[in-house]
Amino acid sequence: MPPPPETGTSPRVRARRLPRIAVGVGLAVVVAVLAWSVVESGDQALSIPEALLLGVVEGITEYLPVSSTGHLNVVNDLLGLTDTEAGTDAANAYAIVIQLGAILAVLGLYRQRIARTLRAVLVPRSDDDDGRRLALALVAAFVPAGLTAFVFGDLIKDRLFGMWPTLVAWFVGGLVILWWSRKGRSGDRPLDDITLRDGLIIGVVQILALWPGVSRSLVTIIAAMSRRFGAVAAVEISFLLGLITLGIATVYEGWDSGGTIVDEFGLAAPLVGLAAALVSAAVAVRWLVTYLERRGLEVFGWYRIAIAVVGAGLLAAGVI
Repeated sequence: MPPPPETGTSPRVRARRLPRIAVGVGLAVVVAVLAWSVVESGDQALSIPEALLLGVVEGITEYLPVSSTGHLNVVNDLLGLTDTEAGTDAANAYAIVIQLGAILAVLGLYRQRIARTLRAVLVPRSDDDDGRRLALALVAAFVPAGLTAFVFGDLIKDRLFGMWPTLVAWFVGGLVILWWSRKGRSGDRPLDDITLRDGLIIGVVQILALWPGVSRSLVTIIAAMSRRFGAVAAVEISFLLGLITLGIATVYEGWDSGGTIVDEFGLAAPLVGLAAALVSAAVAVRWLVTYLERRGLEVFGWYRIAIAVVGAGLLAAGVI
């Protein structure tokens, strides 16, 4: 299995990463449960098992081209978390805040690449031009979607955080993946070859991911591949860009709606969900890099179409 970006790390050392993450997750769960016993008073709308389910769904889907927000919207409806207005507000906010677990997973797995990039920017005498160019490209890629979300964030939540918009996005995204897979266009540019122009183009395309169901991973991976990056490099660009995009969105939503989440869901259950998202995202990230290198995106296209059809049936039947 190819390593994320730490190409000089031995397989034995790499194999020890997931156990370390698992230990950290275990400690986080213990702390969360202790917090639950101390902090929780009365029944909360989100139970510990439900939080575990949401965390696993978030972690697995965040970096796959299938839309984590779309999946969380469906699960929230199935669990009845959106039956009230307060529950809907808390569930929509938590669908963003729970991304922290997936962010921490990538921070752990890509820590050497991230440290190198930060060092290239922060150390005045650093001669790491590749690191500085990567940092500049990632910032440029964040700006278009960041500004769009800042200006139109409330409108997007009101109009697009519903089941039909999500199902449409799933279906259309599946068709796009199948079209792209048959087109067969591929490149071999490495991650260090990224430019400011690449970053801006990927960033503009990332605006589409503000529509739940589209998938930030999908649009950024395809945008990077259209710039002739190889599959692994495209996935790594998506991962690293996600640290900025998801990180800022999580901080903003946590600051703005953290009280709403705690009031409706308590403290322990959301913490357990974050822990579950961390470990499941770590597994998904390592798997995706290897899978795309060997198989491509086509299976995700069929999956998106299938869940769109199933979701439409559930919606028509009144199940969700």
